Amino acid sequence: MSRAAISMKAHGGLLRRIRLSTPLLAVTLGLLAGCTSYDHVTVGSVPDDYRTAHPIIISEQQVKIDIPVGANDRGMTSLQKTALDGFLQDYDRRAAAPVEILVPVGSVNEAAAHRAAVGLAREARRDGIAGSKIAVLPYQVPDAGAQAPIRVTYAKVKASTNQCGRWPADIGKTPENKHYEDFGCSSQNNLAAQIANPSDLIGPRKLGDVDAGRRGAVINGVNGSGGWRANGSPDLSGDGIDYSWSN
Repeated sequence: MSRAAISMKAHGGLLRRIRLSTPLLAVTLGLLAGCTSYDHVTVGSVPDDYRTAHPIIISEQQVKIDIPVGANDRGMTSLQKTALDGFLQDYDRRAAAPVEILVPVGSVNEAAAHRAAVGLAREARRDGIAGSKIAVLPYQVPDAGAQAPIRVTYAKVKASTNQCGRWPADIGKTPENKHYEDFGCSSQNNLAAQIANPSDLIGPRKLGDVDAGRRGAVINGVNGSGGWRANGSPDLSGDGIDYSWSN
């Protein structure tokens, strides 16, 4: 038998073995694929936005201040007056929320607190709060030897978030690559504390009144003898104001 015939015979046997092995290989791959588990979690679709987990909420809350009172005080002191005036600076007089002055009862400074409360109520009226909106109420102190403070409180609409510091799960176990529970809470709280007018989160304010004098000077400069400068700005030299710094 020639060398070429032997080579063709060997080649044909190899082709038969490949044809026989192909179905077996397909079955084996199918069985292995059935044993494989796929993770269908898509990271981009995980709803763990910190603004959703810790939303800024506008609600009515009680704001308060504790004003210390010495047992030997004979009335409202200058420090107490300054503390009350600063606290009532943000009081919304249009809303006219009731102001409660809570006076300790059963403490060593009870008498001094009552005298100071009278002065604080008068100071609140001088700050523009109606007398019908001021209530002086007692509260019981469990420790008779304590120098309990006077507490002043009223309701105010504020922006706030939920309480931070929650760690219900181990933050090291993140197989889904999600944020931990407390992520972004402090940032949201700080942002809410900086908002002076919570209604700004609901919608924009209306436009304020224009400066009529300034608007008239600009119109006179454009339509009058001034006209426009070469650089495209209006020539306002005729309004009596020195604009040499802008040249």
